[in-house]
Amino acid sequence: MICLKKFLGLICGVSLFAGLTTGCGGNGGGDKIAYLCFDESDTFGGQIIGGEFKKGAQSKGLDVEYYDAKGDGNLQIDQMKEAIANGAKAIVLLAADGDSIIPTVEQANEKDIPVVTLNRDVNGGKILKAGSNDYEAAKLQAEYMLKNLPQGAKIVYLEGTNTQKGARERWEGFKKEFLDKRSDVELLDMQDGDYSKTEAMKIMSVWLSIYPKIDAVICGNDQMALGAVIALKAANRLAGCQVSGVDAVDDALKAVAAGEMVQTIKQDAVKQANGAVEIIEEINKGGNPSDKIIPFVSITKENVAQYK
Repeated sequence: MICLKKFLGLICGVSLFAGLTTGCGGNGGGDKIAYLCFDESDTFGGQIIGGEFKKGAQSKGLDVEYYDAKGDGNLQIDQMKEAIANGAKAIVLLAADGDSIIPTVEQANEKDIPVVTLNRDVNGGKILKAGSNDYEAAKLQAEYMLKNLPQGAKIVYLEGTNTQKGARERWEGFKKEFLDKRSDVELLDMQDGDYSKTEAMKIMSVWLSIYPKIDAVICGNDQMALGAVIALKAANRLAGCQVSGVDAVDDALKAVAAGEMVQTIKQDAVKQANGAVEIIEEINKGGNPSDKIIPFVSITKENVAQYK
């Protein structure tokens, strides 16, 4: 295994070291924080949240070792086991698979290594959380559609990676807060789009070939929403179709401003990343930190100028 390490911050005159390490793993010690990302190429979780966490960790002088699972849940399990074996002081986890990682989280629990989930939940084990309530995102999408979808509307739903607790909560929340309240609306289909723009394009293209009328596409994140928009535009069927996503990434904000999406739900990457840093600081100080829950915000054409 080839690793790249980059150390930042030598403190003059004392043996205190504050560093930032990037790569696939290494000889972590008892003072290191292990940061395990499901995929650093992912726009929101990997790049935006990861970048904000790195800035926050560096500013606080935290010694962090960074791992990239590249979307491979088995690789992430191996990386987490390595961090545990190296005696990490704490683990910050963006889970590739919220189910299969549970036994490894429990191994960290047995070693009294705190596990902080950032943005993406796991479905078991003892954890601290820096993130948002995914049901709330679904409720905001539901509230918009309750007001704006016509009687007898036909809709489709693109779910995020189904092994992620948050993806299931977004679907269940939308079902309860919208579908259960609008019996006139027909759900044509729902599919797991794996939080992927490419996968969403493929699924949406098939739906467009099957269903002559689609009034709305509800998506568990913005990448899937943007993929749906591409497919709708290619079929010349975007006009009159309401597309909603979650995350408020730059491209989604532009799409809302241009009228190509009707809504995105802002998930605050900066506050989530800072929340994880705050939890780690409290752990370092021997404190008893609690979860950091960041609220979602609905962004539509009416208020998008505030967020662009």
